[in-house]
Amino acid sequence: MKCFKKSMFVSAIIFLFTVSLWATAFGQEIKIGVIGPMKFVQGIGHWNGATMAADELNAKGGVKVGDKMMKIKLIQADSNEFLSVTDATNAMERLITKEKVNFVVGGFRTEAVMAMQDIAMDKRVIFIGCGAAHPELCERVAKYYDQYKYFFRGTPYSSSDLVKAAFIHVGTVGAIVKQSLKIEGPIKVAFVAEKAQWADPMVPAVQATLPKMGMELVGVWRPSPVATDVSAELSAIQRAGAHIIFTIFSSSVGIPFARQGGELKIPAIQVGINVEAQKTEFWQATRGMGNYVITSNTYAEGVEQNELTTPFVEGYKKRYGEIPTYTADTYAAIIYGIVPAIEQTGSLNSDVLVAIMENRVYKVPSGTVRYTKDNLGRPLHDLTFGPGYLTGIATQWQDGKLVGVWPNGWKPAPGVDVTYKGMKPIKLPPWMIKAYKK
Repeated sequence: MKCFKKSMFVSAIIFLFTVSLWATAFGQEIKIGVIGPMKFVQGIGHWNGATMAADELNAKGGVKVGDKMMKIKLIQADSNEFLSVTDATNAMERLITKEKVNFVVGGFRTEAVMAMQDIAMDKRVIFIGCGAAHPELCERVAKYYDQYKYFFRGTPYSSSDLVKAAFIHVGTVGAIVKQSLKIEGPIKVAFVAEKAQWADPMVPAVQATLPKMGMELVGVWRPSPVATDVSAELSAIQRAGAHIIFTIFSSSVGIPFARQGGELKIPAIQVGINVEAQKTEFWQATRGMGNYVITSNTYAEGVEQNELTTPFVEGYKKRYGEIPTYTADTYAAIIYGIVPAIEQTGSLNSDVLVAIMENRVYKVPSGTVRYTKDNLGRPLHDLTFGPGYLTGIATQWQDGKLVGVWPNGWKPAPGVDVTYKGMKPIKLPPWMIKAYKK
C-alpha cells in the first residue's frame, strides 16, 4: 500500500510538471522581454513601466487571445549597453532563444539597439524600441521591410524630430532672452552634444539651422557621455559669450554639466535635451545647481497631454515615488501598442500583428501614435511628430520643482495654438538677468 501511495505521489508530481510545461509551451502566458541598462535610470524606467502594464493587465485576468485569457509574464534582461554592445546582444539572444519571449520592449543606446534589432529581426520577434532615437533604426524598416518590419519605435520620436522640437524650445527661449534682457544683435548659442551616435546627425542640423533662425553659433563641444568634469567646456562657453547653451545629453554627463554650470554662474541658460534633468533625483544630484535648466521631456506633474496622462503619471509616482521618464513608455508600448493588436487579431503571430500595428492610430499618455511612411510611401514604423500627435513637452527646474513650460501658446501653423493644461512661464536665471542689466 505504501509503495502504491508513493507511486501515485510521484505520478502526480510528474503530471503537474508536465501540465506546467504544456501550458507554457502552448502559450498560457504571453512572455515579454524587457531589455535595457538596468543599473541606470533608463533601464529602471523600462522595467517600471512594463511592470505597471503587466500588473494592470493581469489584475483584470490577462489578455484575451481568441477564446482564452492569457497572463503577461515579464522577463528582465540587463543589456549593460552603456558599457558593452556585446553584453547587449547576449542579453537579447538569451531573451529570444532561452526564454522564448513573444515580444521585446526597451533598448536605449543606439549603437546597442541596432545590434539587438538585428537579432530580434532574424528571429521574427516584434521589438518595440523605447529609448533609442537614431533615424536609421526605422529607415531599415523602409529599406528592407521583409526583414525589419518587426521593429517599431515606441519612444522617443526620431532624433531628427527631437532636434526639431529642441530648435523650437531654443527659439522660444531665445525670444524671451532677447526681449527680457534687451539683447542687441543675434542671440549667441553654444552647442554641446555628448559624443554618441544618436547625437551625430544633430551637429550639422544645428550648424545649418541656427543662422536661419537669426542666431549665432559660437562653438560646438562634444564631451563624453560619461564625463564627470566639464569645467573646461563650460569655461570656453563663457568666454564665447553665449546667451543660450543648447544641450544634447542622454547620459550621465547631464548632471556634472548642469551642476558645474550652476556653480560657475555662467550668464546663459541651458536649453535642449538633458535626460538626467527629467529625473526627480536631478535636483539632489546637482545639489540644487541645476536650477533653471530646461530640457525636452515627456511628462511633468500637473501637465496633461490628454485624458490618459494624469492617471499614468500619478499612478507611476504613487508606486515609484517619482515622475516617469520617457523610457517608462514601455507601459504604453504594452498596454496600448501590443495588447490591442493581440485582442483584435486573436493571435500572437508576428506577421499577423505587424499588419495591424503599423496601421493603427491610438492614444497613449504622451499623445497620439501614428506610424509614418517615407517619401516613397514605404512603412517606416516611426512616430509622427506634431500637433495632434506626439509633441513632447519642455520642462524647467524652478526652485526645486520640475514644471512644464512648453507648449504654452505654441503656434506651429496659422490658426493653431497649442497649450497643454498645467504649463508655467519660463524663468531666466537671476544671475543672467543681473549680468545683462548692469
